[in-house]
Amino acid sequence: MSIKLLIVGGVAAGASTAARARRLNEHTEIILFERGEFISYANCGLPYYIGREITHRDHLLVATPEMLRNRFNIDVRTFSEVTRIDRENKKVTVKNHISNENYTESYDKLVLCPGGRPIKPPLEGIDLDTVFSLWTIPDSDRIKTYIEKKKPRSAVVIGGGFIGLEMVENLVANGLEVTLVEMLDQLMPHLDVEMASIVQCYIAKKGCHLHLSDAVSSFRKLDGRTMVITGKGEEIHCDMVILCIGVQPNNELARETGLELGERGGIRTNEHMLTSDPDIYAAGDAVEVTDFISGKPAMIPLAGPANKQGRIVADNIFGRRSAYRGTQGSAVVKVFDMTVGLTGNNEKSLKRNGISYLVSFTQSFSHAFYYPGAHMMNVKLIFDPEHGKILGSQIIGNEGVDKRIDVIATAIRAGMTVFDLEELELAYAPPYSSAKDPVNIAGFVASNIIRGDMKIIKWYELDEINRNTHILLDVRDFDELEMYPSLTGAVHIPLNELRDRLSELAKDKTYIIYCAMGQRGYIGYRMLTQHGFKCRNLSGGYYLYDAVKGY
Repeated sequence: MSIKLLIVGGVAAGASTAARARRLNEHTEIILFERGEFISYANCGLPYYIGREITHRDHLLVATPEMLRNRFNIDVRTFSEVTRIDRENKKVTVKNHISNENYTESYDKLVLCPGGRPIKPPLEGIDLDTVFSLWTIPDSDRIKTYIEKKKPRSAVVIGGGFIGLEMVENLVANGLEVTLVEMLDQLMPHLDVEMASIVQCYIAKKGCHLHLSDAVSSFRKLDGRTMVITGKGEEIHCDMVILCIGVQPNNELARETGLELGERGGIRTNEHMLTSDPDIYAAGDAVEVTDFISGKPAMIPLAGPANKQGRIVADNIFGRRSAYRGTQGSAVVKVFDMTVGLTGNNEKSLKRNGISYLVSFTQSFSHAFYYPGAHMMNVKLIFDPEHGKILGSQIIGNEGVDKRIDVIATAIRAGMTVFDLEELELAYAPPYSSAKDPVNIAGFVASNIIRGDMKIIKWYELDEINRNTHILLDVRDFDELEMYPSLTGAVHIPLNELRDRLSELAKDKTYIIYCAMGQRGYIGYRMLTQHGFKCRNLSGGYYLYDAVKGY
């Protein structure tokens, strides 16, 4: 089958569609339009280029127009913006931004991959020359040039999502003092609050100033510096500002041509990435996807799904019935020496969609504790209370987080349960893991909860207990109390002494057992319940409770 295929947008989804289309059909005429200068570049690497981790700008270019022309015989037209679609006559109008001329091009099949753009609210002073957004290579060029020429000493980052945190790290790497402003009450909205608290404590220790639950109202210049004014009346003086407050789909072309859009503005497609027009497909950040866990429509702009969708578009155009099964939201982000990984739904999403769930918190070493360099990782697992199907996970630590979140992401895609995690046979050697991998440990604990082998209490329930009927029982060792004293009102009996001191406990009370991370609390729980005591174990232990309450 030989057709004329036009593709609008040449970054992740567009370039993937074009290359796959050529591999499937050597004779099709393929024209790719990109309104900017660059195609198929690694915008996820832009913060690291600014921070000089990536030293050469050309390393950000995954493919060039010349490469697509020479290797795939694709007509790549940069600085060319498709401004109108004539669906009835199957033509598009294109503006050449070099010559400033307009022309039309016919198509048999059209693919829309216009991507997204940074949200830029209409605030006073937002167009100041010291206020930057980061989304494209030219954006990174402007920021990098400003830093090198103006030598700023301080910066304010607006927005605590993935890009915001990456920019904090890389601005610090450039020697700047950084303040991060986030309108929500936590960083990283895709994390649940207790996991975000761990990140917040860590960033604060790195010297970053955090302003949470506060939105920016305006920007002004004062005595050669930039002043950021917040909704709470704070005035933060700095030398530059980076806006990282989210992304919105470039949906104007689709809306103007009458294609069906979702509630949040994404282009609506079926599982084959076909729009409401039988000859127009769409893929990438501008497309509304189906959340893999809830089955609800969602906007989840990620590079991996965009590339997969582009491949699926090409398959379907050339007769291969490929389907996109939804987006899990699997992601990983580097925050200084910390790694944060997540996949599936968080608690907020599950509550919003009325999905029942249970939660477990575990802490495990990244590899065998006796091998040098082991670091603790915090694992949150969210699962169905009846069958144990895995619904989501969040992991925070250092090395090895990416490996574990990928294992759990694969388990979610395969429909596996926490009981399956118990049985996974994962590679082990002391430099890489433990005989019981952190994923196995998470499965053990979650399975114990479902089987009834352990009743837990969550960190946010601790402050609501009736102290007349419930007693906190601290089973940590004495030396741990020097740095982290027992919680107010707690009885302290080290775990190794607990069996010999049962006579000091009352069977008409319920004991809330806690240790540093939960494992010793579980052992104490099993001991006490088999001696007829009522108790619950603090999930995640003192460490998790302190991370939330201590920030």
